Amino acid sequence: MTEKKPHKTFTNWAETYGPIYSIKTGANTIVVLSSSELAKEAMVTRFSSISTRKLTNALRILTCDKSIVAISDYDEFHKTAKRHVLTSVLGPTAQRRFRIHRDTLVENVSKQLHDLVRTDPNEAVNLRKSFQSELFGLALKQALGKDIEAIYVEGLDATLPREELLNILVLDIMEGAIDVDWRDFFPYLKWVPNKSFEHRIQRKHLRREAVMKALIADQRKRINSGEELNSYIDYLLSEANTLTEKQTLMLLWEAIIETSDTTLVSTEWAMYELAKDPKRQEQLFLEIQNVCGSNKITEEKLCQLPYLCAVFHETLRKYSPVP
Repeated sequence: MTEKKPHKTFTNWAETYGPIYSIKTGANTIVVLSSSELAKEAMVTRFSSISTRKLTNALRILTCDKSIVAISDYDEFHKTAKRHVLTSVLGPTAQRRFRIHRDTLVENVSKQLHDLVRTDPNEAVNLRKSFQSELFGLALKQALGKDIEAIYVEGLDATLPREELLNILVLDIMEGAIDVDWRDFFPYLKWVPNKSFEHRIQRKHLRREAVMKALIADQRKRINSGEELNSYIDYLLSEANTLTEKQTLMLLWEAIIETSDTTLVSTEWAMYELAKDPKRQEQLFLEIQNVCGSNKITEEKLCQLPYLCAVFHETLRKYSPVP
């Protein structure tokens, strides 16, 4: 159970034990669902009855005791926070407002990849380097209203460049989320210290908190000066009056990390599969050419590209971006 990607083991076990089975992890019993039908019934039809979530020690600390939508129990906070994120970030109206930022991302990534190919046609292209940076920029624009090149963080007494912000807000936390504390499996021994684990997770949490406080303080100054931007923080500070400071901080951070990571992982896997399959590359190319001709793909054209949609559906089925 110390495996970093346990879903692969669970999938293999499902071939022997069926789509629903239980396992003992130390003193705990876990029920595993391995089919989309069962998962839909549990997470949609019966969500309210199973949504009190037992977290690992790492996730408990990194989510500040379930202070984000994705991990929170089905309670008033969950319903309120979900309404805020749908209204300001994920809903159709919000997505139309953020369209300009997505178009900028596509244009920038496309230009960088074409430049790399022109410079050295035989060199392998590192998609992650370009795409990750642009996704992080998109996340910051949606959450804070603008990209951030550097910021002074009082809690760390340092001016941090954008690359370090990405590490602290996204990469370090993703690494910490899968960190294993053996006490999760033996709760009756939770009194036993595990100093190295506690130090690693607390350091990631405190650095993330310090950076988010600095970003929020910077945007408060901007808002107080009368400058308004289309952003999640503008919405939360004006409309979400019932949220605590910690909840506001965590909801903003959630919007940043979820935009920055899962899209990147899914796209990398899709490109990996296409890169080694010329037949499907050709089929996808012909579909795009038939629909778009020599023009660029736009969001309006996506509904006319069923094979492209199928590529990403199959990628999500085969390579879950979140264990």
